[in-house]
Amino acid sequence: MLKDSLDPVAASIYLLPDQIRDTLRQSKGFKLPANYKKLTKVVVSGMGGSNLAARIFASLFETDLKAPLIINADYEIPTWIDSKTLFIASSYSGNTEETIAAYKAARKQKALLVVLTADTKNNTLLKLARTDKVPVFSFTTHANPSDQPRLALGYSIFSLASILMAAGLIKITTIATQLALTQLSKSGDKLTPDIANNPASKLAKELADCEIITITGPFLAGNAHAFRNQLNENSKHRASYLTLPEMNHYALEGLAHPESNKKNIALLFIESSLYSTRLQKRLTLTKQVATKNGVKVLSHKLTGRTKLDQGLELLQLGAWITYYLAQSNQVDPIKIPWVDWFKKMLK
Repeated sequence: MLKDSLDPVAASIYLLPDQIRDTLRQSKGFKLPANYKKLTKVVVSGMGGSNLAARIFASLFETDLKAPLIINADYEIPTWIDSKTLFIASSYSGNTEETIAAYKAARKQKALLVVLTADTKNNTLLKLARTDKVPVFSFTTHANPSDQPRLALGYSIFSLASILMAAGLIKITTIATQLALTQLSKSGDKLTPDIANNPASKLAKELADCEIITITGPFLAGNAHAFRNQLNENSKHRASYLTLPEMNHYALEGLAHPESNKKNIALLFIESSLYSTRLQKRLTLTKQVATKNGVKVLSHKLTGRTKLDQGLELLQLGAWITYYLAQSNQVDPIKIPWVDWFKKMLK
């Protein structure tokens, strides 16, 4: 099988649909105490790769969630977190110091706690949750041979979905999920290394040697954030993102200077038929402004029928782009030497 010939990073990307299927199986029977349905807001506390799922989910389902979802990426938590707040402490390893500190603070403030983590050894957060009798959603990671949180998003997105569905905050039908999985498997087969000049490898070639700025509409903002993280960590490549329509109110003028923008920056526009007519017009005009300023413009149009389809489609495409860009940059997509150095110095 193809997956057996792939290195751990490529295999994790290829196995995104399997990560989702694994999670759906593991979520069967997951329940929360009755009082967890009497909430007014949701906070997901996590760092780096462990908060990407929440960002993606919050963007994709902003108009469907029955309570606001806020990301907390810090040691400390806001004072408004209380007994009506669903507080999800998310850490793949279970040992992230900021998340452990936030968990302890949320417990003091009587929040409705849930721990979201991988089923790993020496997992501090898992041990705390069991001692405190806090609900846990822990997932096995068979379909993530890289063992990197940023490449386990099929697990973390649908683990989060399972928690939010158990809390009665959203409903995602089995049919919608299965259709998204079918689409994802088909599109994934067209992006693998055995397919020469596939869409992801082509975009990686175009983006090489440029600072990458991804531009999306609001429902894909979480995806753009995840793509930026993966570009930085997998590809060791500087990247950022902007969202429409907000960027039109400040970022257009910044394309003029410095003069090096013309050769150093590439704008990657993610197009979608699900954007409003007004937003699509803004995207077209934004491209024109970039072109008039001599800045490199690239585009990719998503084909999925729903926001969930397109969110997973972009997640898969983006991960493959970062893989091919890592090859172009001649770097190991797993190793994060500067992050490791920083953590060592911090201790």
